[in-house]
Parts: sequence; C-alpha cells; structure tokens
Amino acid sequence: MIDVTDADLRAALAASLAVPRWVEDVASRAPFDDLSELLLVAYAEATPLAATEIDEAIKHHPRIGEQPVGSGTSHNFSRAEQGDATELAEELAAGNAGYEEKFGRVFIIRAAGRTRSEIVDELNRRMTLDDATELQVVGEQLRDIALLRLEKLFGGEATA
Repeated sequence: MIDVTDADLRAALAASLAVPRWVEDVASRAPFDDLSELLLVAYAEATPLAATEIDEAIKHHPRIGEQPVGSGTSHNFSRAEQGDATELAEELAAGNAGYEEKFGRVFIIRAAGRTRSEIVDELNRRMTLDDATELQVVGEQLRDIALLRLEKLFGGEATA
C-alpha cells in the first residue's frame, strides 16, 4: 500500500499536475494499494483535461530549454526533465516564439526520455497542427509528465 498522508498525497499530485480538480479527484480515491493503481486513477482523471485546466497547468511549466525559476518539487522536476535540452537554446527559443505566436501558450512536451533533436522535431511537427488538435496533444503531454512525476515520487513505496 502507498503509505502517505492525505496532505502529502495532495502536495505530490499538485507538483505533478497543477490542476485542482484533478488533485481532488485522484486524492478522493485514496488509499491506493500500489503505484499501478495510483497511476491508473491519475491517468483516467486526466483524460482528457479541459482547456481551462491545461491553461492552469501550463502556468507551472517553464519554456522548454529555459531553466525554471523558483524552488519546490515542480520546479525541481522541470530542471531534471529538461536536462541537456538547454544546449539547443537558440533553436528552441525561436521555436518557442513561433509556437507561442501561433497557439498563444507555452510549448509543452514530455522531455524526459527524448533527445534534443527529438524535441525540436516534435516542436516543428506540432507547429503544423490546428489549435484543437494541438490542445489535445498538450493535454496528453501534461498527463504523461504527471504520470512520470508520480512514478518518481512513489516508485519506491512498498506495495501490498
């Protein structure tokens, strides 16, 4: 069983995906027998995210290639997830600017496990999408980032 207080669970959920509705919906299903159950519930409750929830969550993500400013679990996750993507600063900065001009939001991608060139290629591919399709992709990326963060936070928890 994942042995965590309600307050700690909610803090971990908020650091993983800053969407109050999602935090409440997932936390209300606790306790979780194991990480798999938590991830299944977290996935289901984040599929799909509403446009307003996506906007809410994006506020807690730095631009890809930029170092997060601030401290706390969410910022520390962003620093680790982006890793060496900052080496493509000029290309990413130009891509980010074009993306923000087209879509009016920060480019969000699950950077963990992707090479720098894969990130740039995905940014370029997503620039060809219409707004509705891209919004769906952003929601999926936010959900995937949240699941990875939960795995890191609770992966070492004992299971029943």
